[in-house]
Amino acid sequence: MADTRAIAPGDRPRIRHNDYSPLIPPPLGEWTPALTVSVVIPAYGHQDRLDLTLASLAAQTYPAELMEVIVVDDGSRPALRLPAIRPPGTRLMTAPDDGWGASHALNTGAGAASGDVVQRLDADMVICREHIEALMRWHHLTDQVVTIGGKVFAEEPPLTPERVRDAVAAGELDALFDMSRAVPSSTEATIRRLDGLRASKNPYHVCTGPTVSFRRELFHRVGGFDPEVRRGQDTEFAYRLAMSGAVFVPDLDARAVHLGLPAQRVDGDAIVRVVTPYLAHRVPLRRDLRKEPGRNWLVPYVEIVLDAAGATEPEARAAVTAALTGTVPDVRVTLVAPWPDDSRHPVLGDPANELRLIQSNFRHDPAVHLALAPTPDPSPIPFRYTGPIDIPLSPRTLQSMIKLMTEERAGLLITTHPDGRPSRLERTDAINRARLLATPTDPIDEVITQTHGVLHPPATRFWPTPTPTPPTDPTPPKNPSRRFRLPLRGR
Repeated sequence: MADTRAIAPGDRPRIRHNDYSPLIPPPLGEWTPALTVSVVIPAYGHQDRLDLTLASLAAQTYPAELMEVIVVDDGSRPALRLPAIRPPGTRLMTAPDDGWGASHALNTGAGAASGDVVQRLDADMVICREHIEALMRWHHLTDQVVTIGGKVFAEEPPLTPERVRDAVAAGELDALFDMSRAVPSSTEATIRRLDGLRASKNPYHVCTGPTVSFRRELFHRVGGFDPEVRRGQDTEFAYRLAMSGAVFVPDLDARAVHLGLPAQRVDGDAIVRVVTPYLAHRVPLRRDLRKEPGRNWLVPYVEIVLDAAGATEPEARAAVTAALTGTVPDVRVTLVAPWPDDSRHPVLGDPANELRLIQSNFRHDPAVHLALAPTPDPSPIPFRYTGPIDIPLSPRTLQSMIKLMTEERAGLLITTHPDGRPSRLERTDAINRARLLATPTDPIDEVITQTHGVLHPPATRFWPTPTPTPPTDPTPPKNPSRRFRLPLRGR
């Protein structure tokens, strides 16, 4: 199904960082929804909890004709079933046996979804009656948002689906639980501390998954969930959403109760150990997870793009060596040139000899990629540097540039060398936000100025001027063999 409310680039608000204040949502119950939503629920066992989740979905204020619910059974034994109390547009799928886990189930459900928006919901959540409506009202304002609902953790009392449906429909979610003993979510505290994430530098951190929604087209554009990530898949997925330029909007009117205490309180250290290796390889902004020297990582921190056309082989080797031996270790170099094929050619005197030498030097180096052109989108790599190949990076150039950009929260840094040529360091999320917002006549850099800011520091800040060696006096002494002697006594 095509998006029923496609938004043109010029109609999207130019939100700065994550300050979504220009978006004014309508009051609950006082607007007319138009977008369709697919609620995808990955489930493994716990039929009784799933029944309560579906019962709360059956009492939503969002129009039933605009909502479908897809439950994906991730190999439960016995297999799950659909209860009698459920939304009318509910269907049950079995995840294919070529994988397992929440990511695999979510990809299965989202792949079968037809809604404009995908709402990801856990199978152990009881949500308030306005939950779907509260999150969906933001998607009607723009297609660049990811919405996050609130939740608390509560002990699970004896409940029936009938009681849950009736209480939720009456707006009495709190009456189902002992809310005086409920455990607040740490994400809600973070949301409030950071002004609803408007002041957050990395808002994807709180996008932990039990209730979050996004445009279906955005889901497919970033590649869905990573099925190899068994734990922490929501954070990793949210990071890629952030790199796409998305804006994260929490709405605590979308209330929910998670059945049972948070897993972190059960064995927090074990969970951290399980999550760490997945995020270390896939979320480069987590610098605390990449402390071991000499490691190679799945997603580099910076892509360094150098135009090798017209360069000599010694220039290319010097540039690559400088890039790979700086103080930022997890980088990947992309050399761009019209690389020659291996058809018959003169071994000596070949016009493409320099390119062949560069090609031979780096074609087997895993840290160097040979390309005909840069990829339009470096995501999920968070930074991309481009600059002259014959001006090698100084050891601390990238580190200093990233530090300045991070402190200023800028999306682009441009510095000009004495010969007039520029070097650029781009933040991937800023570039992709600008591409989403720009009309065909809008210069990308001007849009980044509005959404993140552009810096123009001098090149000498990142390429220190070498200290000249004092010249030596070439004039020899007049009497090199004469030595100074103390006068002898008695003379």
